[in-house]
Amino acid sequence: MKIVVVGDVLLDVDIDGEATRLCPDAPVPVVDVSNVRRRAGGAGLVARMLAGDGHSVTLLTVLADDDAALHLERALEGITVVAGASGAPTPVKTRVRAEGHPVVRFDEGCAPPPPPGVSPAMLHALERAAVIVVADYGRGLAANAELRAVLAELAGRIPIVWDPHRAGAPPVPGVAVVTPNLAEAKAFARTFALAAGGAEGGSDPGNADPGALARSLRERWHSKAVMVTLGSQGAMLVHDDGQPPLPIPAPKTTVTDPCGAGDRLAASLAVHLMEGHTLDVAAVVAVREAASFLRLGGVGAMAGEPKPVKLHGRYTDALALARNVHEAGGIVVATGGCFDLLHAGHTRALAAARSLGDCLIVCLNSDESVRRIKGPDRPILNQEDRTELLLALEFVDAVMVFDEDTPEACLAALQPDLWVKGGDYDVTQLPETALVESWGGRCTTVPYHPSRSTTDLADALSRVS
Repeated sequence: MKIVVVGDVLLDVDIDGEATRLCPDAPVPVVDVSNVRRRAGGAGLVARMLAGDGHSVTLLTVLADDDAALHLERALEGITVVAGASGAPTPVKTRVRAEGHPVVRFDEGCAPPPPPGVSPAMLHALERAAVIVVADYGRGLAANAELRAVLAELAGRIPIVWDPHRAGAPPVPGVAVVTPNLAEAKAFARTFALAAGGAEGGSDPGNADPGALARSLRERWHSKAVMVTLGSQGAMLVHDDGQPPLPIPAPKTTVTDPCGAGDRLAASLAVHLMEGHTLDVAAVVAVREAASFLRLGGVGAMAGEPKPVKLHGRYTDALALARNVHEAGGIVVATGGCFDLLHAGHTRALAAARSLGDCLIVCLNSDESVRRIKGPDRPILNQEDRTELLLALEFVDAVMVFDEDTPEACLAALQPDLWVKGGDYDVTQLPETALVESWGGRCTTVPYHPSRSTTDLADALSRVS
């Protein structure tokens, strides 16, 4: 399936070096340059992230006819680019870093450009999208009327993630989620209040709490959801279903340069929505992936894609695994069950669960627990054999056996980010849902395969024995 990224591209220049002295004629650091790197920024950065993750990506944008555009084209090699003429110089943002810490940024060609046009090829490319990311950097492409008409029609059929800009165009109605950061959300709220004749009673609408900001922006934009990102505090998500705002905490991460976090979050949201996950689950995973991206150095360390959390060997200690993955900024996924007579339905569900994060821990009912639930003739295989078979699967990282009838004690100890069940379950009715949500985790489902069950397999075996 193809992901289409729509938006303005910039040329980002990173100048890295070491600062060991001050300039003799001014109290400023002297940076001895060791490396200069040019890379695609704006919508180009989102496209590069997705392509680095192995996805098929098309970038719809406009390009200038100058030397900076040549650098952009080289930086976008390997990505399908469908571009029109920008009619303005390529915007260039140059960041100077010393020992990885930002020193200064200077911008060139960033004056407001004339509104760009769109070509028939650009509009046609949208029709092949499975999901769309609009990365608006305020350069006018997202304001094009022809483009907006097509996006508005597609919003009713496929997920659209809209990353807005203060100087950009409003999202088209019906998009799946809009992702302003807190500063942008406050600025939008103030702008809307001024356009409406000012805030009542002299109050500042930008001082509302993030949940209220997200709700008011969603109503203004007529989007299905708004997710206000809060930096190290995570994000606040508001749906169009009238439910209370949903806080999504972020793992603790030491950050020297937050550049690119919003792009990583928008890219991750698009991928997980395309894969059919609910917005709640996609949001939890996206916040984790954005934090992991920053922990690994952000754009300054990008070599094409964010590096996943590395696991070494199989873990017999599930608690240690969960702790290690959390400390590394990764996503812990857990699932549970008896797994008596492992079959294809189990393996498909386990593989799907593992794809959601950086490790998968199976909470396994003990023999005593299975007997109480299934009857005196079960389990067919004892817990040692069931554990060994599960750990033999490449997508299972650890197994935690529990004696209770439900896995709440396991979950309280592991505190996974995602608790995954088969599609035959309703996560809103699970007794463990409230517990998982108490630490910011989410419950979700993976496809259920009804023609494959342990009971049917056991019955078949009894007839041939």
